[in-house]
Amino acid sequence: MKTKNLLASLLTASSMMSLTTHASEIMKGTSTFVTSNYATTKYPIVFAHGMGGFSRIGTDTLGVDYWYQIIPDLARNGGNVWTTRVSPFNSTEVRGEQLLQQVDEILAITGQPKVNLIGHSHGGPTIRYVGGIIPDKIASMTAIASPQKGSPIADLILKAEGTPIQKPLLAVVNLLSSAVVWAQGLDQNKFPSDSLAGAKSLNTAGSTNFSNRFPLGVANSSCGEGAYQEKGIYMYSFLGNRKLTNALDPDSAMLLTGTLINGDSDGLVPKCSGKFGKTIRDDYAWNHFDEVNQVLGLRGLFSQDPVQVYREHANRLKLQGL
Repeated sequence: MKTKNLLASLLTASSMMSLTTHASEIMKGTSTFVTSNYATTKYPIVFAHGMGGFSRIGTDTLGVDYWYQIIPDLARNGGNVWTTRVSPFNSTEVRGEQLLQQVDEILAITGQPKVNLIGHSHGGPTIRYVGGIIPDKIASMTAIASPQKGSPIADLILKAEGTPIQKPLLAVVNLLSSAVVWAQGLDQNKFPSDSLAGAKSLNTAGSTNFSNRFPLGVANSSCGEGAYQEKGIYMYSFLGNRKLTNALDPDSAMLLTGTLINGDSDGLVPKCSGKFGKTIRDDYAWNHFDEVNQVLGLRGLFSQDPVQVYREHANRLKLQGL
C-alpha cells in the first residue's frame, strides 16, 4: 500500500510539474467579463512573437505583455486566444519547431482540429514553418510586418561577421536573449539563444532560401501579393509605414534604423518584404512596435488603434468561417 501511495504521489508531482511547464510556455487570453461574440472565431487564434520578443514578462498586475492590450480585448469579445513563447533569438527552423509543439498542445487542450496563426516580425516566418509542416491543422496565417523577403537591417548586421566586433556583438545579443528567457521563467536549454542563426534567417539570402522551402503565401514578384488561399489555409498580412510616430515613445529608434532602408518601411521591415497572402493594409500609421501596440500603447495621436485592428481581423476570420 505504501508503495502504491508513493507511486501515486510521484505521478501527481510529475503531473503538476508538467502543468507548470505547460503554463509557462503557452498562455490563454482571459478576461473578467465578455462583452460580445464579435471575435469568436471557429478555431483558436494563436499568437507568435517576433525576434527578441516574449509573451509576458512579470505578473498579471506587474508585467508587460508583448501584445499589449490586444489579447484581453479579444477575450472580452469572445475570442479563444493563446500566446506562445519561443527562443527570442534563433533560426526560423528552431523557433518553428518550438511553436509547432505548442500548437499541438493548444489543439489537444481545446479539442479543435485547427488554429489561426498570427505572427509579428520574425513570428511571420515562424508561423509559415508550422503551416508548411502541418497544413491540415492550420486554418489561416496572418503575418504582421514580417520580413518575408528579408530585412536590410539583417543584411547590415551580418557585415560584422568575421570582423573583430562579431564576438562581442553576438555575446551581448545572446545575453539579452537569455535574459528574456529567464525573465519569463523558461528553461534556457529548451529555449536556446543563437543570434547569428536568427540574423541569417532574416537577411535577404536566408529569407530567399526559406521561401524556396516554405513558399506558402509569398509572392513571386518583387512587391506583389502571394496566394490568398493554398492547401486549405487562408493567408493575410498587414503592416505600418511610419518610422517616428511619437517622440515620447522609446521605439523612436525606428527613425534611425529606417534611414537604412530604401522606400517605405516601418523602421525595420520594408513594405514589399512585409507582403504576404492578401494584404489588408500596408500603410497603417505605425512603426514596427506600434504594430503590437508597444511600448505600452504609445503611438501617433491620430494613428489607427492596433487593438481595434486586431479585433476587426478576428471578426474577419470569423466571417470567413475560420
